[in-house]
Amino acid sequence: QVQLVESGGGLVQTGGSLRLSCAASGRTFGSYYMGWFRQAPGKEREFVAGISRSGANTKVADSVKGRFTISRDNAKNTVYLQMPSLKPEDTAIYYCAARSSWWSSETEHDYDYWGQGTQVTVSS
Repeated sequence: QVQLVESGGGLVQTGGSLRLSCAASGRTFGSYYMGWFRQAPGKEREFVAGISRSGANTKVADSVKGRFTISRDNAKNTVYLQMPSLKPEDTAIYYCAARSSWWSSETEHDYDYWGQGTQVTVSS
């Protein structure tokens, strides 16, 4: 069982930056593949980024490639999403998720645990 708590969301202007954090409970954080998803109003939840158990391998959606960076600190049971150069289309609720597998996945149904989400709003 893993509990995930996101933080770091907020309201920023276009071009601004945010760093989201997701703190996980339990002593087995390092055994989970971690992902970030987002859901904009009226849209389906979409994959943003994922990171392997060790942090050595990452995957980023084409929509944010070259801007967003995912990282993790297993000693702190935390995964991060660095978001520079934010655009209004990045506005969404951002969710952290944990997958009990070392295989990567961009499919939300493959993830076993979810946080409550944190709101990111980018004003134009």
